Amino acid sequence: MDDITLKEGFLGQKMIVLPETVKQWLKTNHITKSFYITDLGFYPNANHHYRSRMKGSSEYIFIYCVEGEGWLKVKDEQMKVTPNHFFIIPINTQHNYEADKDNPWSIYWMHFDGTSAQNLCDRCNPNSPKIIGIPFESNRFVLFDKIFDIFKSGYIEPKMEFANIQGLNFISSFIFNNLNQTVHPTNSDNLVGSIIDFLMKNLDKSYMLEDISNEFKFSRSYIFHLFKKRTGYSLIHFFNLKKVQKGCEYLHYTDLTVKEISHRLGFQDPLYFSRLFKKHIGISPNKYKKEQNS
Repeated sequence: MDDITLKEGFLGQKMIVLPETVKQWLKTNHITKSFYITDLGFYPNANHHYRSRMKGSSEYIFIYCVEGEGWLKVKDEQMKVTPNHFFIIPINTQHNYEADKDNPWSIYWMHFDGTSAQNLCDRCNPNSPKIIGIPFESNRFVLFDKIFDIFKSGYIEPKMEFANIQGLNFISSFIFNNLNQTVHPTNSDNLVGSIIDFLMKNLDKSYMLEDISNEFKFSRSYIFHLFKKRTGYSLIHFFNLKKVQKGCEYLHYTDLTVKEISHRLGFQDPLYFSRLFKKHIGISPNKYKKEQNS
C-alpha cells in the first residue's frame, strides 16, 4: 500500500478523482481512449506532501512545480524539483516524491492513461524519468482551470470528450514545448518560413533546388539539409505536395479539367501531374473529383 503523509489536505487545494465507472467509459470511448485523465488537482504550498509507491502507479503521473521546491526519486536516482520544472512518471515505476520541508512546492498534477500515453511519456522520457525545465506561460493555468471546471460540472459525454481533448493539449504543451518556435524563432527557422512562404505564393511556377538556392543566397546543400531537418521533407517533395494539395482544391471547388489544373500548377505534362497526384493522395485526379462530387 502507498505510504501517504497527506492527511488533511492543503489550504486552497483543488482536486478531482473521477469515478471508476467514468474511467472505464473513457477507456473505451473512441474519442478518449487514446488519452484520458483519471485524476487532477492543484496543491498550493503543499507542506508535508509526500508519496511513496514501491510498485509504481497504474496511471501516468504528471507534476508541474510553480513555486517552492521538492524532490523526485525514481529507483535509486534523486532529483531536485524547482519552479517551472515538470516530470512524468511512467506506469508501474517505483518512485517517491516530496515537498521541501522549508520551502514546500506548489504543484499542478494530473494522472492520465490511454493507448497513446506510453508514446507521449516516451517523447518526454526516452530512457527514464527526468526533471525538465520549461518557460512560464500563463495560458497553461487558464487551460488547466478550464479542464478542472468541466470535470467539476458533471460527467456528460460530450463534455468529458472535450475536457480530455483539452487535457491532451495541456500535456502536449509541456512535452512538445521545444517544438514551439512561434515566440523566439531562430534565424534558421525564419529562413525556412520565408522559403515556405515563397513556395506557397509560387505554386504556378516550376522550381528546382538550385533556383531556391539562388533566390535566398544560400548553398544548395545548406538549404537542403536545413529544410529537411525543419519540415521532415526535402524541399522539392514539399513543393510538389503543396501543389497536389492545391490541385485538390481546384478539383473540389472548380470545373477546371485535370489538364488545366496541371498547367496552373506549373506542370507542362498532365500525365506527370496525375502520377504525382496519385502518389500523394492515393487515387487519380479524375477519381478524386468524382468522389468529391458524388
